[in-house]
Amino acid sequence: MQKRWVLPILLISLVIGAFFLSWIGPVKAEGGAQLPTVAMATVTGTPIGPMAMVVPGNEPQANLRSGPGALFDRVGILLVGQSVPAKGRSPGSEWVLVEYPGVPGGTAWVYAPLVKIVPQVQLPIVEPPPTPTPAQTATIDPTLAARFVVTLAPTRLPTFTVPPPLAIPTFTVDTGPTLAGIPMGFVILGLAAMGVFFGIVAFAQR
Repeated sequence: MQKRWVLPILLISLVIGAFFLSWIGPVKAEGGAQLPTVAMATVTGTPIGPMAMVVPGNEPQANLRSGPGALFDRVGILLVGQSVPAKGRSPGSEWVLVEYPGVPGGTAWVYAPLVKIVPQVQLPIVEPPPTPTPAQTATIDPTLAARFVVTLAPTRLPTFTVPPPLAIPTFTVDTGPTLAGIPMGFVILGLAAMGVFFGIVAFAQR
C-alpha cells in the first residue's frame, strides 16, 4: 500500500512547486551592474610613419643596396608604386634608409631620386656603414712581362729617287713620196687621165 502512494505524492509535489515558482516570478538583482576592480588595457594602433614610395621613371624598379652607394652590394628591388617604411637618410640626402625584412639588419638603402617620401617630412640622418674596399686588380710581374716583349730592329726605308723627266715623242704625218712637192698619188692619177684621153683621140681618128 505504501509503494502505491509514492508516485502520486511526487507528482503532486512537482505541480505545487511549479505553481509556487511561477507565482514568485524571476529574481531580479537590485542596484547597478558591478564594475571591474582591475584596470583594463587600452588598445591603441601603432602610428604609421613616413613611407618611401617608388615613383615612375626610366626604370621599372629601384635597386636596394646594403649601403648608400653604388659600391655596396644589391640586396633587393622595389617595383614602381611599392611603398616601404622610411627610417632615415644619408648625410648628403642622396640615399634613403628603408625597412626591408629578410636582409641583415632588416634595412636597406635606396637612391633618393627614385622614391617619394609620404608624407613629406625631414628624415633623421643615419650614419652609413663603411664603404666596402673594391677588389684588388691583379698586377703583372714586369720581369715576366718583359720576356714576352719582342723588340724589332728598325729597318731603314728605301730612299725615294726622283725619276728623270718623261720625254714625250712627237709624230708627223707621212704623206708618202712626192714629186716636186706633188704627192705621187696625184701624179699617177694625172698620167692615167692623159692615157685615157689619148686613147679616146686615137679611137676617134680610126
